[in-house]
Amino acid sequence: MNHLQTVEQFNEVIAGDKAVIVKFYTTWCPDCARMDMFIGEIIEQYSQLEWYQINRDDVPELAEKYQVMGIPSLLVFKNGEKMAHLHSANAKTPEQVKEFLQSLSL
Repeated sequence: MNHLQTVEQFNEVIAGDKAVIVKFYTTWCPDCARMDMFIGEIIEQYSQLEWYQINRDDVPELAEKYQVMGIPSLLVFKNGEKMAHLHSANAKTPEQVKEFLQSLSL
């Protein structure tokens, strides 16, 4: 998963016409650490998508803009628009993440 560090990088990545997934996380979040244990396999299964992560604490303005209230959250963007959002409460297991990805029409 590629790491984004700035708002500028984030805006560049989401602007494309290919769907991208951005994981919002923090270093102190236990659910983020749990997701890290299983997300690699999911990324391999969905390798047609571009995967990024950004530390919510580094870009609080983005978290607010895109209504990231809990972490980890997976947001799907295409052409600069948010297409879908898997909130932290529903992102605790590999099955929940896979169900979310399967529900997308990309």
